Amino acid sequence: MSQLLDGKAVAATIRSEVAEQVADLVRDGGRPPGLAAVLVGEDPASKVYVGSKGRACEEVGMVSRTVQLPAELSQEALLATVDELNQDPEIDGILVQLPLPDHLESRVVLDRIDPEKDVDGFHPVNVGRLWLGEPGFLSATPAGVIQLLHRAGVEMSGRHAVIVGRSNIVGKPMAALLLRENCTVTVCHSRTADLPAVCRQADILIAAVGRAAMIGPDHVKPGTVVVDVGMNRVFDEAEMRRIFPDNEQKQGVWERRGSVLVGDVDYDRVAAIASAITPVPGGVGPLTVAMLLVNTLQAGLRRQGRS
Repeated sequence: MSQLLDGKAVAATIRSEVAEQVADLVRDGGRPPGLAAVLVGEDPASKVYVGSKGRACEEVGMVSRTVQLPAELSQEALLATVDELNQDPEIDGILVQLPLPDHLESRVVLDRIDPEKDVDGFHPVNVGRLWLGEPGFLSATPAGVIQLLHRAGVEMSGRHAVIVGRSNIVGKPMAALLLRENCTVTVCHSRTADLPAVCRQADILIAAVGRAAMIGPDHVKPGTVVVDVGMNRVFDEAEMRRIFPDNEQKQGVWERRGSVLVGDVDYDRVAAIASAITPVPGGVGPLTVAMLLVNTLQAGLRRQGRS
């Protein structure tokens, strides 16, 4: 039976560590770090994500501020909001919740954030620092994966890591962080020839492609550590039963809610082969918010001259 990589438990530990450091900062005469989340429009999923980040901040003693803006907002007005937050002495971290409405240019907006407040790690300055091995803010999801592997005792140095997906948010920064851990890294994508054969070379397999249960047992050699970054909601009953033919718990969730959350990995079949695997939900997802808190704490300490 494979080891369950419990991201929820690791995230709880990280949040507890952050809370202790925030309390120490305040006791030492500092102010609690502040995070501002900019939410444009009324996208329900974005509201949920921003709300969860805000609650997490408050739970560890940080200041949380949500800037709610109308969907029809102009590019100039959004940039002006970012400029105001860049200058706000009470705000240490800024995140702009994606996706933005179609008429707004995400890259322009993200580039406007002060790199010293870019706690998402998306600014070109922080991306450059990542690849140069210099101190900077790390993209939260890949950083969370590294924390999960470290705390589970997974040896990375000298291992072959294969990443399926080359996004700027997960795939590319994940590759940079695994190189820092002395892995040999292969990045796969839609043009990769014979993807299953390449994946079977992995000692550590990271799935971040955004397709439900795409990674099956033919992609995994026995003993591989499998990390599933995917979060896909399946509404079709036939598709759900194909993925979970014998999983009564998942079938019950679908019957109650009309949908079920599925990772990029065919969990039930791959878990029988892998040496360790993350669940969905409860794997990588909670770590993303936890590492955002870590970045915000680091930003607050730096801006108060305490790092």
